[in-house]
Amino acid sequence: MNIFRLTGDLSHLAAIIILLLKIWKTRSCAGISGKSQILFALVFTTRYLDLLTSFISLYNTTMKVIYIGCAYATVYLIYMKFKATYDGNHDSFRMEFLVVPVGGLACLVNHDFSFLEILWTFSIYLESVAILPQLFMISKTGEAETITTHYLFFLGLYRALYLFNWIWRFYFEGFFDMIAIVAGMVQTILYCDFFYLYVTKGQGISLKLLHR
Repeated sequence: MNIFRLTGDLSHLAAIIILLLKIWKTRSCAGISGKSQILFALVFTTRYLDLLTSFISLYNTTMKVIYIGCAYATVYLIYMKFKATYDGNHDSFRMEFLVVPVGGLACLVNHDFSFLEILWTFSIYLESVAILPQLFMISKTGEAETITTHYLFFLGLYRALYLFNWIWRFYFEGFFDMIAIVAGMVQTILYCDFFYLYVTKGQGISLKLLHR
């Protein structure tokens, strides 16, 4: 494992923990898109079905279980535990506009036309756009809490670091995965506007990501 993958995984984990702690400590999921969290839960579920068929390493298995568990815990907190604080009116992005095209693309463009491989490809494509409901929600409200911006920052950092991971693996391991690289580039691009505002305006930023 190279340093870019390790730090990418840790950034991803930090983003998830930040979000869970925010919801639990404030007893509120205000400003959080439940639809994005459902999509991420779907991403991890379809990607890590190989937990039932193969074992790679203790680290690999542990991280997969943590991602799946935290994803569903987040969905539970938003839609059940703190449902009264959920802003469904602003969280109005149509998930089917992402899931259906991504599902079709996964069936058409994949490494191998098998059940698990198609689901893995579906998860890669879906992860690249799963944050869109959250960004759309922020664009409608015009602002985001500081803790939410930290969550988005670490999530975007995770994807950016994974791009360097793919570059490292290509040069030092001869490994190249066009599907993962292109999807990662798409996801990173979606965060570019946010990264700019985060760095230039700091913690108290008012995000108008899709208004500009």
